[in-house]
Amino acid sequence: MTRFGTVLVANRGEIALRIIRAAEATGLRSVAVYSDADRDAPHVRAADAAVRIGPAAALESYLSIDAILDAAERSGADAIHPGYGFLSERSAFARAVTGAGLVFVGPPADAMDAMGRKDRAREIAVAAGVPVVPAADTSAHDDLDAVSAQVGLPLLVKAAAGGGGKGMRIVRDAGDLTDAVAAARREAASAFGDDTLLFERYVEHGRHIEVQVLADEHGNVIHLFERDCSVQRRHQKVLEESPATAISVDVRRRVTEAAVALAREVGYVNAGTVEFLVSGDDAYFLEMNTRLQVEHPVTEVVTGLDLVTLQFAVAQGDRLPLTQSDVTVHGHAIEARVYAEDPYAGFLPQAGVATVVAWPARARVDAALESGQRVGTFYDPMLGKIIAAGTTREAARRALVNALDDTAILGLTTNVGFLRALADSDAFRDCAIDTAWLDGHPDEFTLETPVAAWCLAAWSLATAHDERAHHPLGAADGWRSGADPAGIPIELTNAADTTDTRILTVHPAAGRIVGPQATVGVRPLTTADDSVRLEIDGTTHEGRVHIASREVLVAYQGQTYVFQRPDAFGPGGRAAVTDGSVTAPMPGTVLAVNVTTGALVAEGDTLGVLEAMKMELALKAPVTGVVTLVGALVGSQVELGERLFMVEPDAEASDPASGTPISAAGGAR
Repeated sequence: MTRFGTVLVANRGEIALRIIRAAEATGLRSVAVYSDADRDAPHVRAADAAVRIGPAAALESYLSIDAILDAAERSGADAIHPGYGFLSERSAFARAVTGAGLVFVGPPADAMDAMGRKDRAREIAVAAGVPVVPAADTSAHDDLDAVSAQVGLPLLVKAAAGGGGKGMRIVRDAGDLTDAVAAARREAASAFGDDTLLFERYVEHGRHIEVQVLADEHGNVIHLFERDCSVQRRHQKVLEESPATAISVDVRRRVTEAAVALAREVGYVNAGTVEFLVSGDDAYFLEMNTRLQVEHPVTEVVTGLDLVTLQFAVAQGDRLPLTQSDVTVHGHAIEARVYAEDPYAGFLPQAGVATVVAWPARARVDAALESGQRVGTFYDPMLGKIIAAGTTREAARRALVNALDDTAILGLTTNVGFLRALADSDAFRDCAIDTAWLDGHPDEFTLETPVAAWCLAAWSLATAHDERAHHPLGAADGWRSGADPAGIPIELTNAADTTDTRILTVHPAAGRIVGPQATVGVRPLTTADDSVRLEIDGTTHEGRVHIASREVLVAYQGQTYVFQRPDAFGPGGRAAVTDGSVTAPMPGTVLAVNVTTGALVAEGDTLGVLEAMKMELALKAPVTGVVTLVGALVGSQVELGERLFMVEPDAEASDPASGTPISAAGGAR
């Protein structure tokens, strides 16, 4: 039996905090590791000890096995918990940990090897009697016509060596297969160092059902029931819930039994997740995740069990403290993943300083983001998770909507407003969202600025009496509020639509705001810190308001609205119009540079390719002309807004090979 007293957490962010708190609750000493980017992060402050492991780049810190092992030796840790992401599913890491005489809080390396490859995992599933989706024979990989004929269309191309949506493409037309394979191979090689692919039948309108399993080294294997993770975009989970109410009792029995059988077949130990694709009464094995899952909190909420504490017990060599009959489900839980991304601009990852952060008090929150914290571009943009519970699914859904209403992250673009709209939608309420729904409904949720957001911004500006230099009422521009009968004019420009500028006249004493279309009655209720609560035309509205130097930020019903102040601050308050400059629309890695300085391009030509969050984005020429700057290098990390290319407009530019005007020739493709 193996015993340990100090656990090193080889991760960061909310999962590191989660493990540290579980260690504290079980009497274990915790050690945090941190890169230069995380020197003052919450997980570093929460641990009993902390060790620097390298610079901000993940390859030199959180992905460095040598750095992690060195930190364990320096801190006296005798166990390592990998969390999820980074090294959590690297069998080489598990072997290195145990080879150093430490306890790895996770499955055996051999099990990770077997289940980490989708092709090998498929073979094990068949041996365990677990149903698998129809697929092409691996020997047919070089004959794409044979692949499409054997599997049928639509088919799914996916990386054999990894998961998480990387190296995955859906092909509905045989003519698209060659390009899909090339892109998947490139992505798989970059992410996993292995470009081997699998070709499987793509099941339309399926549900993604996963089963939480737990096993000890004494041969005991149980399941903790299932989760429904069907709400996805580009194979990335958005909302997860437990139990899965959209499947039958028979399907639930079959997938839970199959998950236990698979875990036994592979000799699994510790916590893991077996994933299935369910379509009607058919259930097919997808893959096994040999680690703790991001969405494990919903299982904890409905079962009342602490998965990390159970992981520690199993890693200590103990028998599972419960049997299958002891595991029951009570109520319903739904989790929303909060990301630094812009849902209304293709979910592009974002970066910046979270000026104001307010997490909801009436839900479980697993997060490590706090006010004033900078979110960079080095790591996954997930900021945290909000988990709401109720006696029924509908009660849990309503609780989640309320919790998202209470959430405010100002200064940093996030998906909170999108999550709120999604959780409040009829489609989610009716369990109508399958794995393809979000990708098939890209315009289902649009960003519209409600009257309440305008009122919260204008009222806050007009009634604040802060004489700080950056405050509009303290600006040295000659403008001052007049007597209340004349009102206080507030000019605001909607940053989401810079053509929408409004002058709202605020009458604090009279309790009204006069706008271009209507007049509304306003009565202030409470104001505390950044929280503002107004009664607008007899209905209460609450939001968080932050007044910055050139803008007013309003968080209302989960969504952040940005209002610029062109009247108070003059030039610079509005977004600049493109002049041929191409900037990074998201932080990421440059995958390709297709042009050189002096090249002639047509508007819409691809200048380069940027990759972030499992997504490739083509950088297009904004105008027809000559490339005058190439600031991008293949393999380099770029920040949001960094200038990568410059095209000098020239409508008369010609293709040097043909002499044809480039706008007609189509440019340098």
